[in-house]
Amino acid sequence: MKLKRSKESSCSSDAPRGKMTLLLAMVTLISAFGSSFQYGYNVSVINSPAPYMQVFYNLTYLERNKKPMDSNLQTLLWSVTVSMFPLGGFFGSLMVGPLVNKCGRKGTLLINNAFSIIAAILMGTSEVAKTFEVIILSRIIMGIYAGLASNVVPMFLGEMSPRNLRGAVGIVPQLFITIGILIAQVLGLNSLLGNAKGWPVLLGLTGIPSLIQLLILPFFPESPRYLLIQKGDEEQARQALQKLRGWDDVDDEIEEMRQEDRSEKEEGHISVLSLFTVRGLRWQLISIIVMMMGQQLSGINAVFYYADRIFLSAGVDKNSVQYVTVSIGAINVVMTLLAVFIVESLGRRILLLAGFGMCCVSCAVLTLALNLQTSLSWMSYISIACVIVYIIGHATGASPIPFVMITEMFLQSSRPAAFMVGGSVHWLCNFTVGLVFLYMEAGLGAYSFLIFCAICLATIVYIFIIVPETKNKTFVEINRIMAKRNKVEFQSEKEELKDFKTVPGEQAGKSEVSQSQL
Repeated sequence: MKLKRSKESSCSSDAPRGKMTLLLAMVTLISAFGSSFQYGYNVSVINSPAPYMQVFYNLTYLERNKKPMDSNLQTLLWSVTVSMFPLGGFFGSLMVGPLVNKCGRKGTLLINNAFSIIAAILMGTSEVAKTFEVIILSRIIMGIYAGLASNVVPMFLGEMSPRNLRGAVGIVPQLFITIGILIAQVLGLNSLLGNAKGWPVLLGLTGIPSLIQLLILPFFPESPRYLLIQKGDEEQARQALQKLRGWDDVDDEIEEMRQEDRSEKEEGHISVLSLFTVRGLRWQLISIIVMMMGQQLSGINAVFYYADRIFLSAGVDKNSVQYVTVSIGAINVVMTLLAVFIVESLGRRILLLAGFGMCCVSCAVLTLALNLQTSLSWMSYISIACVIVYIIGHATGASPIPFVMITEMFLQSSRPAAFMVGGSVHWLCNFTVGLVFLYMEAGLGAYSFLIFCAICLATIVYIFIIVPETKNKTFVEINRIMAKRNKVEFQSEKEELKDFKTVPGEQAGKSEVSQSQL
């Protein structure tokens, strides 16, 4: 009877609701600050000091070759410096599966800190060493770090959180990415470190959060799901859960993990290649690819690129534009923080649909406003409003929710491979936009935003038709929903049906348990 009660409670909406304990809050903050923060920081850290860094490239080349650098070579070197970060992110994403399966979630985050600390030392000493090649190498290393961090942190936190807090905790990494962007913008102001003397310090600061994480994270527990399902250590998993939940009775969650383990026992470890061939994961895989492509190809980098120009055309003083950029970064942080508090009440689907919807409308109106602002001066203010609305939409839905959905739509054996695919799509699309947008802008001008508008619209249609609401559901319940969409029988249901074919003496008892699961 105890088994029956625990199974009922693990799948029932009346199951005890988890609370945000001090330990869960601490592990969330340390993981996000030590890893996700650096992703955001390094996205924007070289924007402000770019002119001074290019001067350094020129002077170094002049000292070596006794002649100034060709302008084409300078453009190429700077483009490589910028683009190495997302390219490194792609390579980092490919490392996610092997590392998290071998070293665990926490272990991978600890190992990953080495990339950040090495890159920070190299970038911080590049001017003294008079070598710009080290900066380019460091950007790749930081990209690998960010590629791992952007996938492992949501996975780690998603597996540790109670289901009623999983969405809110899952958005915290994205919140710290936006905080990292904002801090880089603030420190990059000309009056602080965004100048000829301060830029090496600005680049080198990225190692500090990693050092803090390296010292503190070992004292926190590993993911209980990893310990039980992949390591087979139920006792360690139980102890980790008891610490995280703040109470001793964690039988319901342990039983839910056992149920998940049974449901995927026959499949075993799922590789990226097999992920594309398993029929039961077809719509989950397509969904994360579509959401990740929508997230990066919806024009977020283009909007930030255009922002300075839009504010200048609205009459903002040239020297004040950097402060306006900081204010946009602050809006990004505030709206992502709002998403943390509303995701569990509104759900994932509504935030995705509303977020991409706001981005879609903003891109359409922005195209019109940019084309009319030369003839109608007040249109520049409409452009500013479009930028702000777009940032709000992206921050509340398009940016944070897709990573939460990867955690929720896949079970333990397929989750690392799913993050590898999602992360690779994320970074490849990021790299592509960075590479192609300048050419798009040169050829199409403001009409570039119509392409982003169409991508947002296509993503909305797909999410509306295919993606289910996952709020307050167990991983098994979500996969049961997706099994119906994939037109396959869910593995745990197969095993439950087998229970009816047991020996007569056990049949009644086992069928009672099986019915309670269904």
